[in-house]
Amino acid sequence: MLLTVTHDTTYRYTPLVEIAQHIAHLKPHDSATQRVHHSTLTVSPEPDWKHEYQDVFGNVRSFFSIQHRHDALHVSANSLIETRALEFDRRTASATTSWEAVREHFRYHSSASWDPATEYTFASPYIVRHAEFTEFVRPVFTPNRPLLEAAISLMERIHHDLKYVSQSTDINTPAHVALARREGVCQDFAHIFLSCVRSLGLAARYVSGYLLTEPPPGQPRLIGNDASHAWVSLYMPDLKSTNGSLRGQWIDLDPTNNRWGLGSPGEDYIALALGRDYADVSPVRGVIRGGAQHVLDVGVTVAPASASALPTPTQLSGIL
Repeated sequence: MLLTVTHDTTYRYTPLVEIAQHIAHLKPHDSATQRVHHSTLTVSPEPDWKHEYQDVFGNVRSFFSIQHRHDALHVSANSLIETRALEFDRRTASATTSWEAVREHFRYHSSASWDPATEYTFASPYIVRHAEFTEFVRPVFTPNRPLLEAAISLMERIHHDLKYVSQSTDINTPAHVALARREGVCQDFAHIFLSCVRSLGLAARYVSGYLLTEPPPGQPRLIGNDASHAWVSLYMPDLKSTNGSLRGQWIDLDPTNNRWGLGSPGEDYIALALGRDYADVSPVRGVIRGGAQHVLDVGVTVAPASASALPTPTQLSGIL
């Protein structure tokens, strides 16, 4: 699929902000399931200094500093991405290594080889251990059950047992609170999944991105009416597929929509950034002096694009 994404973020401050420094994760990166044809980031007012680099997780991180007074900040990201689904025999879910064997893979012992995915087995700012997660995951991760089969069942349980309720939580709502309430939004579902599997010593990471949503039949697509999305990616150190033995693969699972796949839940998904949890991939965050109060508006539009939308080599040369 060829998709366009527009992500607009606007802050309005009272009183004026005197100085500001921000970090943004709003430019997607290439992967096995997506190719970025172009991606631009526009900031108003014009930053006095800006810089782009790759962070430790492989995300495109944009830093910008505004050294003059302003009463509003507008950040607009526009991207054109080509996505694809990887072939995978889903019947192998019951033939993968048991979750206990994968857990042992991450345990340190003498002469053991280091797996970089181990960093995703530990607690992080939004992923902390609570007894609620252990109780919730126990009926699913039964002894000697294949890891992928258990992970899919956990995804299905979160999807069916928890209700998606828009604005029922915010980013400061702990995952165990959302679990107790049995409701939340996509970032809560992702954090609950991560908390459950990491409590077992397994590796999984948080993925932020977008999902193409189709308007009702006969209705026009609304501009800015979509929202950013979140799901999880589970590490499989040994996985069988139609292409033979694959090592070190990530399986993406979306508890909100009960979908999963190799490298992505589907070709209608766009991965934006990944990390240990939301704290590593927040779209825009920063430090300001002034602006004691602010109003935030966010608008996201994901839409199909035609092949004619692809930039020419001349146009690509002018994209920063």
